[in-house]
Amino acid sequence: MFPLGDDNSSRRTMPVVTVVLIALNVLVFFLELNGGDRFIREWAFIPARFTANPSGDAHTLISAMFMHGGWLHLGGNMLYLWIFGDNVEDRFGPIKFLIFYLVCGIAASFAQYAFTPNSNIPNVGASGAIAGVLGAYLLLFPHARVRVLVANQVVALPALVVLGMWIALQVFSGVGSIATTAQTEETGGVAYMAHVGGFAAGFLLCLLLRGRGESSTSA
Repeated sequence: MFPLGDDNSSRRTMPVVTVVLIALNVLVFFLELNGGDRFIREWAFIPARFTANPSGDAHTLISAMFMHGGWLHLGGNMLYLWIFGDNVEDRFGPIKFLIFYLVCGIAASFAQYAFTPNSNIPNVGASGAIAGVLGAYLLLFPHARVRVLVANQVVALPALVVLGMWIALQVFSGVGSIATTAQTEETGGVAYMAHVGGFAAGFLLCLLLRGRGESSTSA
């Protein structure tokens, strides 16, 4: 099941911040490919290093969310950001949306950090921030239909089904994982709590940012 897009007929503005975020993610990924392990160790969020020096390593909470573990990781994240981010940005406005996105990403990192504070595994990826966008999307557009490619047919499915598949893909297959954690703090895997933390942060922040009395509509 491959998502293709949603209904943007009600969108009122150009998704400038969403486009810029996608461009930055792609640019940083190429810098990451060029810089190799040294670049990753310098700019990724490493829990043990943050535990030892929180103020000196705080910048990696931001830089890590623009890094990715591979082409599938990058491509999957940017696809979902493009499909769902524009509608949330349209509802919040560009400045609020940018703040919202960054806060969700930071919340996701801290959610994972709470369970692996002594891990030396680099945590990278935008999945936590994007999970926050998905949380807001479900709250703002509960009746949205998303076009997906199933086999050789394009069908419209409820956002809940499509986003549920995204979460399952992140958790169970590890494609697009935002960090590396598993049975021990020295073994890579999927950052389960980062997804949960990002989604919860997005849902709760959306309750605060969307304004009182604002009705939810389909996208």
